[in-house]
Amino acid sequence: MRYFVIALAIISFIGFLDAGYLAVEHYRGEIVPCAVLEGCEEVTTSKYATIFAVPVALYGAIYYLFIFLASVYYLDRKDRVILRFLSIFPVFGLVASVWFVYLQIFEIKAVCLYCMGSAVSSALLFLVGLRIILVDYKK
Repeated sequence: MRYFVIALAIISFIGFLDAGYLAVEHYRGEIVPCAVLEGCEEVTTSKYATIFAVPVALYGAIYYLFIFLASVYYLDRKDRVILRFLSIFPVFGLVASVWFVYLQIFEIKAVCLYCMGSAVSSALLFLVGLRIILVDYKK
């Protein structure tokens, strides 16, 4: 179980760095450079980039930070309630990521590399969380 939680911590930290970077750049008023894809500006400045005047990236950074801290807490305390939380909470991140990928492709018609990195992080967190459920269920 420990290795799955370590995986959650690593993935969520990477997601935090990605989303945190986007949030910082939003507040700095900077456009993030997109070396591979040419859609970052369209996506990060679209009407979908904020919810209640708060950048979506900041919500993502908080989400990833929360999972990271919960993972570290579990590794320290072995609290089963936290383990169950870590196995279920990534569902919300996956749903949000699917929604934002949909918006990029079908509404904005542009793709942001950093946003897709966040979507991959969310999907990986979901898969590891699912694996935790399956391993924990067998006990």
